[in-house]
Amino acid sequence: MKIAVVYNRESRNVINLFGAPNQEKIGLKTVRRVVDALKKGGHQVIAFEGDKDLVEKLENFMPRVVKGERPGMVFNISYGIQGQARYTHVPSILEMVGVPYVGSGPLAHSLSLDKVVTKMILRQHGLPTPDFAVLEDAEAPVPDDLRYPLIVKPKNEAVSFGLKVVHDEAELREAAQVIFDKYRQAVLVEQYIEGREVNVGLLGNSPPEALPPVELIFGEGGPAIYTYEDKTGRSGRSISHACPAPIGEALLEQAKELAVRAFSALGCADCARVDMRLDKQGRLYILEINSLPSLGEHGSYLVGAAHVGLDFAGVINRLVEVAAARYFGTPEPPAIDRGAMNPDERVTAFVTQRRDEIERHLQEWCELISHTIDPVGVREAVRRADQGFQKLGLKPAPEYTDERAAWTWQTARGFEGGILFVGHLDVPVDAEIAPQRFRREAEWLYGDGIGSSRAPLVMLNFALRALREQRLLRRLPLGVLCYTDEGRDARYSQELIHKAASRVKRMLVLRPGGLGDSVITQRRGRRLYRLRVVGEPARPGRVLKQPEPLRWLWLKLEKLCALSDRKKRLSISALDVHTERLPMLLPHRVTSRVLVTYPDAAIADEIDARMREILGQRGRRWELDLISDRPPMKERRGTLRLLRSVASVAEELELKLKKESSVWPSVAGLAPAKTACLCGIGPIARDLGTPQEAVQRISLIQRTLLLARYFLKEVEA
Repeated sequence: MKIAVVYNRESRNVINLFGAPNQEKIGLKTVRRVVDALKKGGHQVIAFEGDKDLVEKLENFMPRVVKGERPGMVFNISYGIQGQARYTHVPSILEMVGVPYVGSGPLAHSLSLDKVVTKMILRQHGLPTPDFAVLEDAEAPVPDDLRYPLIVKPKNEAVSFGLKVVHDEAELREAAQVIFDKYRQAVLVEQYIEGREVNVGLLGNSPPEALPPVELIFGEGGPAIYTYEDKTGRSGRSISHACPAPIGEALLEQAKELAVRAFSALGCADCARVDMRLDKQGRLYILEINSLPSLGEHGSYLVGAAHVGLDFAGVINRLVEVAAARYFGTPEPPAIDRGAMNPDERVTAFVTQRRDEIERHLQEWCELISHTIDPVGVREAVRRADQGFQKLGLKPAPEYTDERAAWTWQTARGFEGGILFVGHLDVPVDAEIAPQRFRREAEWLYGDGIGSSRAPLVMLNFALRALREQRLLRRLPLGVLCYTDEGRDARYSQELIHKAASRVKRMLVLRPGGLGDSVITQRRGRRLYRLRVVGEPARPGRVLKQPEPLRWLWLKLEKLCALSDRKKRLSISALDVHTERLPMLLPHRVTSRVLVTYPDAAIADEIDARMREILGQRGRRWELDLISDRPPMKERRGTLRLLRSVASVAEELELKLKKESSVWPSVAGLAPAKTACLCGIGPIARDLGTPQEAVQRISLIQRTLLLARYFLKEVEA
């Protein structure tokens, strides 16, 4: 499980420093011990301060989860930065953004921090607590029924801040004034209970387990109370612990019972410590409840836990277990019996437990620059792909590999009659666009070719790894064909792609999915033409029988583009215009690229003839050359059956796949009619071919899991 340890120590990263500052700081040694203990428990752990950037930090560390995956958790040891009810700040934020956490919620923390409200609740539940009064100012009268010595303390502080025993009116007023001046809050005046101090730690929920009571034994000098100076080692006296407290079995059981009742009365969760006093008559009084007990190595909470066999790591991981049980109904981590998990659960666990590894793998691919025009980078991409697929146990398929533009790998069963995946290793971007660096945001991952090439490849790799982990990959007839000329419209690889596609029942194209969990079932075809017009060089202003080449081309382009027909899903567009001219003369050679997108080859042939007719037989010399032709992907019954099969798996993951058509072609158009073909099976992406190209983080995991579960279904069929 991913666990973020959230604490407060030095950070002042807030909008304004406003309100009472926190004076309670956790030791860095304790933070490190918590982190190490969680790592020892097998968790992925990070630690950071709970400041105004908390939500962003959490989003980066633990993005949204998929069905069947438990969300990450926060191990909260945050005391807050400033203001009122500081213990509640981080839990309140976690409640708002939907992140589970260890420890009590905002309400319990708020009640526990307010010592007066705590005592009122204790009394309402019939629990013993010393008599008390509240001073709203330093001169407020003290009730006559309170007899010296008394305890004074701030109403809303912890760790014994401002705690003092007073023996007369003068000491009381002096101590109260110090609290008003330093802590700016009301003063709790409480009857001092002469006797022994006993602490009871609690662990768990409904009901919690009371740890053995611990007696605090005070050294020579100072009052018989646990002061802030004692807790921070500044008092000069030693404080030792006796566990279990030597107070007799009956009182031990009574102390544990009172602690459990107090825990429940205030609505605490997972852990707390109840501080009590035992008077000379053998009566127990609850002083307060610490909803965020100290995890310092000399604290009484850990002393009690050690007596029942829990070392520090045991306590920390037990806290995670009880919090997980509270949120999810079962302990986390459970005693895992891999053999008892069904295959779907094992595949889900494999994928979801490797989020960080998947993103690291994706980052490595994005940092490998293999633009179409970069033969060195492309060759390195081929080498890396070959290394990855062979590591999975896939072997090269020489019949479908030309070592120039197409490489194919297959499982031990081969791929003929099975499934073929097709994806490209080159990144087809404009030469003027610089490679973008990999970076993360809360919901999106950015990188060079991340949506068009890299994320689909990584998705496939981990889906295959999940199947291999179950020792099922060898049983699946599957092939992977990677080509390296997408930026050249698959001009050199299309023959091998068509050949391989004709040997399988199903073909899945590793292109990105669209926003809204869509996959592509049909695409238009695309023909790219080069139109060149040539004339004689002419001076500006010279009268010509024919418009000069640039103007002539412009007039013809207007007529060509007018052939577009939305109803027929036909579009003709000019992409660019380039001219050549001599000094001080008009352009004599003009070239334009013309793009035609079409739904059917017959329509494309008809448009080709009409374009040539518009250009005419007379007039300017022109050439219209077909540079590339990418056939359309048609929606066929086999495609829809394949979509339904994949969508049924998606529904198990609470994903609702929808079909979509696209005006842009892909190699899916090379699949013969008999082969069911689905495109856009990769993670959801946006801004393809731009410096802002990105994939959705949650979709990367969802689509990987979808593919792995689909493989599992195919093996079991």
